[in-house]
Amino acid sequence: MKKLVLILAFLPFLGFSQNLFNKGKQEVEKDPTELNINENVQGTLWIPEGVSNPPLLILLTGSGPNDRDGNSVMTKNDGHKQLALALKEQGIATYRYDKRVVTQIKNKKVDPNTTFEDFITDARAVVAHFEKDNRFSKLYIAGHSQGSLVGMLAVNENVDGFISLAGAGEPIDNVIVSQIAAQSPGLDTIARATFDKMRNQKEVVEDVNPYLMQLQGPQIQPFMKSWMAYHPAVEIAKLKTPVLIINGDRDFQVAVAQANMLHEALPSSQLEIIEGLNHVLKKVGKDDIEAAKSYTDVNFPIHPELIEKMVAFMK
Repeated sequence: MKKLVLILAFLPFLGFSQNLFNKGKQEVEKDPTELNINENVQGTLWIPEGVSNPPLLILLTGSGPNDRDGNSVMTKNDGHKQLALALKEQGIATYRYDKRVVTQIKNKKVDPNTTFEDFITDARAVVAHFEKDNRFSKLYIAGHSQGSLVGMLAVNENVDGFISLAGAGEPIDNVIVSQIAAQSPGLDTIARATFDKMRNQKEVVEDVNPYLMQLQGPQIQPFMKSWMAYHPAVEIAKLKTPVLIINGDRDFQVAVAQANMLHEALPSSQLEIIEGLNHVLKKVGKDDIEAAKSYTDVNFPIHPELIEKMVAFMK
């Protein structure tokens, strides 16, 4: 079942190494401003020097126990840190923060009852904090992967624009079933039946296929059900603010079709499919082995066209 490894990144708590998130000071940008909104939201605010009232982008990370740099137990590529640095060089301020599950891991107080709604609560707290900060001319949200749906649900009338980065266009159970179908045909029908049971009954589904335990086991079902309750295409259609939808043609976790679904739901949105962009926002070639290395190699560069599209949208 090795091919299901990318799907497992969706889970809020995966087997993890405590040392993974204990970074030494030498790994941090020279002069970041650490800003903790509350006990669950601890992050970094970067403001470009010499720029008066720059726009601010709140960057929401993807599924799994991801930190503010875009890294998790399965990946270390500094994708979000590189993105923030590139935007800073273009005169755009950023705030990025550890998901609350990472903070719990760091504090050795993991809450197994964390739900998808908790991620929405945290994002809304960040928006509420910065919408009163007059240092910034405009306020944007960019949600990556799972963070795309979280970001949609955090947008309010004070947010000037929303950017979806590799965001799904359909409910997460549909996305997972499609991934399983592509990687392990036959197992997808079993997964679909179990998701349907989860959606339609209050009780925990006990008869879960052993190969799907990490995706559908009793311990993960409350979180998955809270996530499955939202339909991204429905939520994005509610937005009144300008929207930019970005996906890469080398993204093997979230297909271009998902971005098309979001765009179809909100035709006024701007859709950009970037050649060579993969799921962790890096520029990769046609070599699949090289592309896989980008997940764990911080030397892979952020895709320059991604920066161009985002900067043009915000400026």
